[in-house]
Amino acid sequence: MHTLAQRIQDSVAFIEQRFPFHPQVALVLGSGLGDFAETLQGGVSIRTADIPHYPVSTVEGHKGRIILAHLKQVPLIVFQGRVHFYECNSVDAVLYPVRIAHALGARTMIITNAAGGVNRQMNPGDLMTISDQINLTTERTPYNPSFVKQSSSIYAKELLTLVQTVSTSLGIQIHQGVYVGVKGPSYETAAEVAMVYRIGGDAVGMSTVLETRLGSELQMRVLGISCITNKATGIGTSKLNHQEVTEAANKVKHDFARILKGVIGELGPRTTSGVTRKKMM
Repeated sequence: MHTLAQRIQDSVAFIEQRFPFHPQVALVLGSGLGDFAETLQGGVSIRTADIPHYPVSTVEGHKGRIILAHLKQVPLIVFQGRVHFYECNSVDAVLYPVRIAHALGARTMIITNAAGGVNRQMNPGDLMTISDQINLTTERTPYNPSFVKQSSSIYAKELLTLVQTVSTSLGIQIHQGVYVGVKGPSYETAAEVAMVYRIGGDAVGMSTVLETRLGSELQMRVLGISCITNKATGIGTSKLNHQEVTEAANKVKHDFARILKGVIGELGPRTTSGVTRKKMM
């Protein structure tokens, strides 16, 4: 039986044979947001089903591909889709892309998701940067005594500021709030949504909180962006379904792509010493 470290090593070796550069930024694209990967030119696409040991996503809208490409000279590894805990009942499977990205050299992670709006100021099609999170999955990232003590915030404040600067320059409104992660796969009841609001949540979804926690523990700079695809139960009146998620994401995907390209462009290409050439704002 392969250990987790051996499985990661096998997967990384497979990827490096096809695209032998070290990505600077890892980008995880959530439900309905995978089209951003199609805008990248000159990259290499790998089906995750072909990568040794890689977990397979079964959710509609998660294509199960990794794209390795450059955007404004910044080397990227883009995960077009993710595996949710409710699909596999395995924390290791959920965290596999984060471990792959870190092993390949990425030290900045941008993670996106589709989420239900709990804050009544948010509407379907709005974007929200994640300032903090609440993990209601009852799951935790595996303990590793070699991890450096985590900083006070999972989400990098300088990246939150950068997104706000970029979105303002583009004339795009973007909210900021607290993301609450649950296991799913069923949507929350009205009573559960009311609880989420009372404990400080602005949006709720079925991913992200474990991935970002591990990224932070691995000393990666983490940025989270939610696409508000519906008003959560008890906030809105419509019956929730996955098609609604896709339709809302389609409405905002142009603005989403413009913000991502602007943010990644401002990060600047990494020098051989690992320091970015552009100074962070």
